[in-house]
Amino acid sequence: MSNNSIDSLQNVLATEVFHYAKDAKKAAGRALGTIVEIMSYHLLKAWGFGTSIAIERRIPEFARSELTHNVEFTLHPLLDIKNITLENNDLPFTAKKIFNQCKFKERYRVNIKHTQLLSTDRLLRNSCIIYENTEQLAVAHLGENVGNHWTISIARAHYHPYAMFECKRVGVEEGVKKGPQTIEKAKQGAYVAGAVSSLQKLKLSDGTIYGAIHLENDKLILEPYDEFMEIIINSDDVQLLRHFVMTVGVVSNHGNWFTSSDQNKELKVLSGSYDWLLFLSDIGLVEFVEKLLMKPNRQFKPVQDAFISSYTGTRSRNRFTKVQMSIAANYAIQNYFKENIDTIEGWFNVISPKERRVSELKTTLNTLRTKKWQDILK
Repeated sequence: MSNNSIDSLQNVLATEVFHYAKDAKKAAGRALGTIVEIMSYHLLKAWGFGTSIAIERRIPEFARSELTHNVEFTLHPLLDIKNITLENNDLPFTAKKIFNQCKFKERYRVNIKHTQLLSTDRLLRNSCIIYENTEQLAVAHLGENVGNHWTISIARAHYHPYAMFECKRVGVEEGVKKGPQTIEKAKQGAYVAGAVSSLQKLKLSDGTIYGAIHLENDKLILEPYDEFMEIIINSDDVQLLRHFVMTVGVVSNHGNWFTSSDQNKELKVLSGSYDWLLFLSDIGLVEFVEKLLMKPNRQFKPVQDAFISSYTGTRSRNRFTKVQMSIAANYAIQNYFKENIDTIEGWFNVISPKERRVSELKTTLNTLRTKKWQDILK
């Protein structure tokens, strides 16, 4: 199979995988959206942010904490990391079991989750939250399996993230030039991107974008937006960083998104809203699907198995999402990203800020990760 566009790839998936569905092409489109999320998650993990990631968290609006919005990924400042080992005989690895093994002091002040890091049928929960309160959350990550033992890392992190990621993709129905939900999804993403951070955008009459932050002494700082972003990211100023959240969007093409260089209305809306907007190219998405899902070699066969078993038309447990995945498939994708990271980074084109590279986003996230957050957020 060889496809030079997402539309042709979606048609192949509709025919070969989702033939049982009432609207096979729409089902294939939803699956492609899931794949974009999985690829974005593993990019962050390959960059070394695995212990900082929380998945599908509700993030509050700046200065309106009663309003929250669910986003794909948030990156949180780390407080500490504990490592434990559990045996295969201890499966399933439940949140309560991990919590008790860690002997956390927060026993009487936390809400222990009813989650499983690893089930008896080897279904892995990525970034499995063990407990949380109004100040912090503890997230478990499965490590290596040596003999009969599994290593597990439990990261305690601040509740307030320093960055958030959202993935946006909208399909097009047969015979329709543009999906009816496209502009609504763009507006939704734009609203969240503009609402969660203390750094607010102000547009001048000539189209120039300024950034504004209100400090505790009632002082308002107003600077050109891109320059202000650099100042904040490289600063150790508590007032500038305490409520700052860098917003990152990832979009993929399907006709109505056009391309990173040929933008339509919706893509322009998003590029003007997120601090960083990445465009996952057709080439990257097609190559991922072909090599790991449609025609995998032996190394990546577990990925295909997890994908196919999740889309059979029956009410089987989904084993191929960003939240939970077959452990064999998860490790195979990790290896794929590790072996091909330079190529994969090239699949993510930067739409905004202009004339920037995805490697610079990685550097920026690393700069934020290494801040003295315990002092900033106390």
